[in-house]
Amino acid sequence: MEQINFERLTGIIAFSRAASLGSFTAAARSLSVSPSAISKSIQRLEALLGVKLFTRSTRALSLTPEGHELQEKALALLQAAENVVQSATAAQAEPSGTLKIAAPLPIGTRILAPALPEFRRRFPKVKLDIRLSDHYVNLVQERVDVAVRIGHLPDSGLLSRTLAPVQLGAYASPGYLAARGTPQRPDDLAGHDCVNFRFQNSGQLLSWPFSVGDRKVELRPPAAIVVDVSDAVVELLAAGAGIGMAASWIAAPYVERGLLMPILKPHWVNSSNIHAVWPESRRNNPAVRALVAYLAEIIQAPSLE
Repeated sequence: MEQINFERLTGIIAFSRAASLGSFTAAARSLSVSPSAISKSIQRLEALLGVKLFTRSTRALSLTPEGHELQEKALALLQAAENVVQSATAAQAEPSGTLKIAAPLPIGTRILAPALPEFRRRFPKVKLDIRLSDHYVNLVQERVDVAVRIGHLPDSGLLSRTLAPVQLGAYASPGYLAARGTPQRPDDLAGHDCVNFRFQNSGQLLSWPFSVGDRKVELRPPAAIVVDVSDAVVELLAAGAGIGMAASWIAAPYVERGLLMPILKPHWVNSSNIHAVWPESRRNNPAVRALVAYLAEIIQAPSLE
């Protein structure tokens, strides 16, 4: 059987990356080459195969039927190659290499940033490339090694570990409560100025979970201000904008400084969980295993509960 040569292999890599990311420019950026190099490599592959792999227009890049078929086979080939690399990496006694980490902005700034220097002291051969965003990240397409996510995990091929529950609570500034009074029941929120959070991915407003007796209820009180960054919610509350919901670990520094006060605390609930997720291809990577274990250690700390 004829063995694949280097030029064909680079063509398959360039094609698969362009197919996954939807453009030659994005593929070139991810592979650290020029867009023209990607284009020429794919053109050579199309000439070799005698088929067109993409339908090109000024606005879009889409796969032909032949392209779809080749992409399925290319992904399987590249996954097998990645498994070979990961198995070789797993044989190393000490974690090493560069880890790409994705996390929501509040977790990245408030939990990861203060804690990751200690991780590097423990594992000095590991370098960290941290991507912070409230937008959903496709780990496979963007070649992310580990992501930290909040909430329900949809069915996927990712491996996961639950790190800690997320307790959402209601907060307001002492000045606001002195002027407007402190609500005693969740229903009392209807008479107050409220600040709510809008999810950037879906555009939906946050539902406020409370326990009332033996029931869990979710409210969306009328909001005077809506914002799509959770750090901005606590800043607004500390400035006296009204009452809002925040994760306890985000609000804790403001409470310690006397800028915010927890309210309705008997009605608080654990609303979701913080998870670490990583691709199947990283299962045996020592650096990934070390990072996930470290995340479990720091995020389960009592100060975050």
